[in-house]
Amino acid sequence: MKAIVCEGYGSSELLKIKEVPTPTVKPNELLIKIGASTVASGDCVVKNAANPFVKIVFGLKRPRNPILGTDLAGVVEQVGKNVKNYKIGDRVIASTGMKFGCHAEYISLNEKKAITLIPENLSYEEAVTLAFGGTAALHFLKKVKIDKHTKILIYGASGAVGSSSIQIAKYFGAEVTGVCSAKNSEMVKSLGADHVLAYTSDAWKVDLEKYDYIFDAVGKTTKADWQNALKDDGNFATIAKGLVRASNADLFRLVELAENGQLKPVIDRVYPMSQIGQAYEYVESGRKKGNVVIEIS
Repeated sequence: MKAIVCEGYGSSELLKIKEVPTPTVKPNELLIKIGASTVASGDCVVKNAANPFVKIVFGLKRPRNPILGTDLAGVVEQVGKNVKNYKIGDRVIASTGMKFGCHAEYISLNEKKAITLIPENLSYEEAVTLAFGGTAALHFLKKVKIDKHTKILIYGASGAVGSSSIQIAKYFGAEVTGVCSAKNSEMVKSLGADHVLAYTSDAWKVDLEKYDYIFDAVGKTTKADWQNALKDDGNFATIAKGLVRASNADLFRLVELAENGQLKPVIDRVYPMSQIGQAYEYVESGRKKGNVVIEIS
């Protein structure tokens, strides 16, 4: 099969399309033919290894699993003899998290991993956005008691996690303020934000009201940065802290919301495998809105 192999840390030129063995299927596993994946922030962190700790965890000279990609959408092509919940031809999304492996034509996964069926009204490109941005947003927001009186500020509201966070917070009933660049303000409004603050100017932080919950969806701030904007009993969370573990239940819930039109997948660009270097560079530029999707073929 074809796979995008990360041959070392740093330059996107080290991402190469190569022929590698197709995975074999164990009794409890599915073989999934991947149709789409994403380039997520976690992929970029590992590929660049700017923090030496990354090399200690993932491999000194290159990632031990050189096939990156944390999420996928595709179709089941083979099932192990003990698989009970899926059959050949099922369309699924899955999250592999920091085990990666999704930037390839095929992957084998235990059926008990974070996998769920996707409906026919969602394309692979749309569905795969739920597996990273959606699960991360849900992971943090479901920890907080939210109702119609809850005021939430989402920093980095136009990214993969932020765009899902706005919609999920609104679904839970909150009054949502999104913080993003001025050029992305209209998009953030269209996703349901009640208020939008543009950080192009320093003036946006002046006279901030008090919030029950502030969520940094890009991991660039700390609680200390928001002391004047948090209520006395308010909570702060950042994507930079806390390991997000996707589950079948979370994926199922997100797919259900998307199927019913309550969660809109946000796709900025779709790249073919052959342009994987450009895809990483675009994500690393900080200019993307929502998700960058890779068509696997």
